[in-house]
Amino acid sequence: MPSPASEEASAPAAAPETGPAPQRAAAEGDERLRISCVVLTMGNRPAELRRAIDSVFEQRDADVDVIVVGNGADLPELPDGVATLRLPENVGIPEGRNQGVAATDGDIILFLDDDGWYRSPDLAKHVADRFAADPTLGALSFRIADPDGGPDQRRHVPRLRVGDPQRSSRVTTFLGGACAVRRTAFEAGGGLPGEFFYAHEETDLAWRILDAGYHIDYDAEAVMYHPAVAPTRHADFYRLNARNRVWLARRNLPWPLAAVYLADWVAITLLRERSGPALRAWFTGFKEGWRTDAGPRTPISWSTAWRMTRLGRPPII
Repeated sequence: MPSPASEEASAPAAAPETGPAPQRAAAEGDERLRISCVVLTMGNRPAELRRAIDSVFEQRDADVDVIVVGNGADLPELPDGVATLRLPENVGIPEGRNQGVAATDGDIILFLDDDGWYRSPDLAKHVADRFAADPTLGALSFRIADPDGGPDQRRHVPRLRVGDPQRSSRVTTFLGGACAVRRTAFEAGGGLPGEFFYAHEETDLAWRILDAGYHIDYDAEAVMYHPAVAPTRHADFYRLNARNRVWLARRNLPWPLAAVYLADWVAITLLRERSGPALRAWFTGFKEGWRTDAGPRTPISWSTAWRMTRLGRPPII
């Protein structure tokens, strides 16, 4: 099987499905899986967006279509064959991606940042082969490589003990802008939580995918190129990071685990951060997470929490 080069309105209408995930997904392997690539943009990086689209169109031996979602922004001129969706306002990253998914019909959804791109033209086939071979695979998280040849950033590896970024493994979350998700798993998880706007939305969906009976892999052979950037570049990073972490726990964890999870993250934040303004913003968000509506509460089962623990990341950190 060819593999990539080693250098890189509302949520979906479908109701979450129940029942054993392998039975729901098995039929997908009977024919070639179709892939839809959703690219979210603010319209302010036309050259980078074109590069991202070109990297999808260069994919070989795979059935891939592309939709570009303008998140409250007009879209630049795009190549023929690209579907477009212009949202009237910036609805945030998760809801923007939800809208893109709702406008596609692929069996597998690729989420690609508008400033990222695929170096290998065999990535889509690699992804399709992975999902076709394993009906319980719910999502793949890709390795993000530095296009300038720098080391892989450890924060992009969704493991508690990162180790070697070029080692694949079973994981409990995935990277939202560098991933592939099976549509039935996306729907079983209820889609991305649109109200989060930014931060931890992938983890919310990942926990629900796991609870639906699927598993998630970090695939070091599936590579996306992306410039090295700091997550703190977002103006509301600290506030939304803290608010959404509280919402994540309130929505998804049994209360004993939620209490430990949030206590751990208060301690971790106090140990990590030395900036007074950053800490004030974080604790403002933490309070907001308790005072505002977190959305529907559907806690994962204790058996799912145990699966996550056995994978090396118990849902308390």
